[in-house]
Amino acid sequence: MNFCSHCGQPVTFGYIPEEDTERFHCPSCGAIHYENPKLVVGTLPRRGDQVLLCKRAIEPCQGLWTLPAGFMEMGETVEQGAIRETLEEASAQVEIVRLFSIYSLPRIGQIYMIFLADLTNLDFHPNKETSETRLFSKSDLPFDEIAFTAIRFTLEKYISDSSEQLPFIGSSTPTLRHSTP
Repeated sequence: MNFCSHCGQPVTFGYIPEEDTERFHCPSCGAIHYENPKLVVGTLPRRGDQVLLCKRAIEPCQGLWTLPAGFMEMGETVEQGAIRETLEEASAQVEIVRLFSIYSLPRIGQIYMIFLADLTNLDFHPNKETSETRLFSKSDLPFDEIAFTAIRFTLEKYISDSSEQLPFIGSSTPTLRHSTP
């Protein structure tokens, strides 16, 4: 960031009073420019015992499989964003069942929120960001060709969760376990 979005003057990066993190700020007008994580929202669309995956037609990870997901836009709820991304990437109509997984990637400032969803029909097909759409059974999921760690995490949890009652919360940071002697 070079210039203040409030007044157009050059910004400075560093510590400011009452903040414990270095931030971009404007010495001219006093505006603080916070950098917050971006939300990636999507669905785990299912039909019976099968899951709909999309093969990416664009970078990053072109040619690999993923769930339909993408960046949330201003003015929409996380559910609306997940439904929009599913329609954009797979031309698929879904009904949200519930939140299924949350996966944080603090290193790149992203948080994935994936919703379990039911396909309302089988009229899905690739769109401009997708080269192929296909239903996979749990036993046939192409784990050697999954695009993102958050998607792998979500699919692994889907396979391991036979009850599908509670959302799974995950993170790219290791879980600390304490043991008593």
